[in-house]
Amino acid sequence: MNEDEGTEETKDSDPDVGEDDQDPDLASPRLYGVPVTESHGQVVLHTDKNGYNDLVGALVDDGFGVCIDLCGADYLGNETRVLPEEVTPERFEVVVNLLDIHAVRRIRIRAQVDESDPELISITPFYPGAEAMEREAIDMFGLQFQGHPDPTPILLPDDWEGHPLRKDFAIGRIPVQFKAVEGR
Repeated sequence: MNEDEGTEETKDSDPDVGEDDQDPDLASPRLYGVPVTESHGQVVLHTDKNGYNDLVGALVDDGFGVCIDLCGADYLGNETRVLPEEVTPERFEVVVNLLDIHAVRRIRIRAQVDESDPELISITPFYPGAEAMEREAIDMFGLQFQGHPDPTPILLPDDWEGHPLRKDFAIGRIPVQFKAVEGR
């Protein structure tokens, strides 16, 4: 398409892409200073845990005022996921979906979290509704969120040991007790 029709996107016409995001030496395109990909028509931003909170803050400032979902993922033994080449894959990811209701746009964040220190800064100061979602990630994956207002279990009993959605959690660890039926 030609520029006279006004349909060709350029760096100057895209308000989300800054000059520093167009470094030709980088292996993949960047948005908000981090590698960006697309999945099923949705923009996906890739960050490590050190850049997570700053990225979320920038997205809030840019109008992404609703946290639709936050969940953990365990990639132990799964080498098939696709990441930009400058992103170091870690065992865990925190996946966050945000919505800008005014501009009607969605964006996804995939934050890499290493197994040896599975902690991120809580996004509850930006999105108070993320409190329950972070608590679920704490219960199910053993991820920690620094500054979370109430990191107590939300789905599991207080005395539960382990994190059931981790790939190395032993299935069948708790014996099932059956009621004896007379005559059988």
